[in-house]
Amino acid sequence: PTNRSLTKLLSERKANLIVCPVSRTSKLLFFLTTVSTPPDPFADATKGDDRLPAGTEDYIHIRIQQRNGRKTLTTVQGISADYDKKKLVKAFKKKFACNGTVIEHPEYGEVIQLQGDQRKNICQFLIEIDLAKEEQLKVHGF
Repeated sequence: PTNRSLTKLLSERKANLIVCPVSRTSKLLFFLTTVSTPPDPFADATKGDDRLPAGTEDYIHIRIQQRNGRKTLTTVQGISADYDKKKLVKAFKKKFACNGTVIEHPEYGEVIQLQGDQRKNICQFLIEIDLAKEEQLKVHGF
């Protein structure tokens, strides 16, 4: 092969190519190599404990915030990204007869926000649908 055809072949195969001269002549031998890296043993170390239900983090934090007067907000943080939070909010709103939304919190990420003190209701609901165990729920406030 000529240098021009070798250059063309090299440009077509931008994979990991190794060019090895075989002899003093202009013959070249091409080897396609696949560089495989061993799997990272710590890649899934942040996924949590194996004893937890699939798709949940270590803890689900349920907090209450005072608004004005007797009005309060309940926030739920720590539900895995595997679950559709908007569908959960829809179920919460229907079951608890309150309004709610999913907000983007700068520190906690996606957080479910519900009107009123819904801490006990949320705990019972998450346990009923097997989204969390009682040990995983951390209730904060008052």
